[in-house]
Amino acid sequence: MLYQWLYSLADQYSVFNVFRYITVRTFISLFTGFFLCLIWGPYFIEKLRQKHFGQSIRDDGPQTHKKKAGTPTMGGWLILLSTLVPLILWIDLFNPLVIATVVITWGFGLIGYADDYLKVSKKNTKGLSGKLRLLGEFLISGVVLFMLIKFANFSTVLSLPFVKHVSIDLGYFYILLGSLVITGTANAVNLTDGLDGLAIVPVIISAATLGIFAYVTGHASIANYLQIPHIVGAGELTPLAAAMIAGGLGFLWFNTYPAQVFMGDVGSLSLGGFLGTMAVITKNELLMVVLGGVFVVEALSVITQVASFKLTGKRVFKMAPLHHHFELGGLTETKIIVRFWIISILLAALSLATLKLR
Repeated sequence: MLYQWLYSLADQYSVFNVFRYITVRTFISLFTGFFLCLIWGPYFIEKLRQKHFGQSIRDDGPQTHKKKAGTPTMGGWLILLSTLVPLILWIDLFNPLVIATVVITWGFGLIGYADDYLKVSKKNTKGLSGKLRLLGEFLISGVVLFMLIKFANFSTVLSLPFVKHVSIDLGYFYILLGSLVITGTANAVNLTDGLDGLAIVPVIISAATLGIFAYVTGHASIANYLQIPHIVGAGELTPLAAAMIAGGLGFLWFNTYPAQVFMGDVGSLSLGGFLGTMAVITKNELLMVVLGGVFVVEALSVITQVASFKLTGKRVFKMAPLHHHFELGGLTETKIIVRFWIISILLAALSLATLKLR
């Protein structure tokens, strides 16, 4: 890690002392990741186009989406690769919380890649079976959480948002809850990724909010003042969150309407896995329902639609996920996208407010 070598020079050159501060490394990580993504984005997209990694469009989807067929997909790799350099340069790779977050993020990303590759190679929208995908996600998150609890003394206590001094120690049952939060978040983000820029901005907003949570929970004095759990080493997740935000912003440069590239499942599953893991590690498992409200509502709309059709033969929405319902209702794609962004910002503000309410 470059920052550790630079910090070691602080005895000779006091200016290098700044690299011990998480806040400094957070901002450096942000700008490093963003400009790298911006620089190699066009080359990456062109390579996807040359390999014919184009998006397949659902036959039963909105007709306006037919023109998007063939747009390069798997752009999530652009985000993940953009986080690698800041990760190596500015973040402590030996921190067990960082290792856990990276393993889950990339593990989910590989599952998403397998799904995307099957879709692209077979030119359909099926991909991996849902059961196989969920099995892989639960297995990865479960093993990682078990390792954290067993070898890193990670707390199995569940804290309740909006309530002070109320917590429940779940023991090893925490693995099930944590895996459910991580897997649920990943698949909810995946369902939200249906319009140009719709998913990535709420992801960026959520990552920024969780980055703040990571900083305050990792800082003993602040955590004590706010009466929230203090998690040793959690602060190191803040520059990691900044790297992910940077990759997301760089990706948005190319993904904004009309999109030059889609993130694909490799992006949505890895980013969702990242958010879910951050929520679990910072002890905001239940708060993720509020912070990721846009993702939750999108997922619930699909669940409701499927359940209603199987039980009654009728559909609740014109089409699920919910953004397609609004689209078929006459709202323009850009209006739906921006309104979802606004809701995400408000939910993030509400989530941050719990720091003082707890």
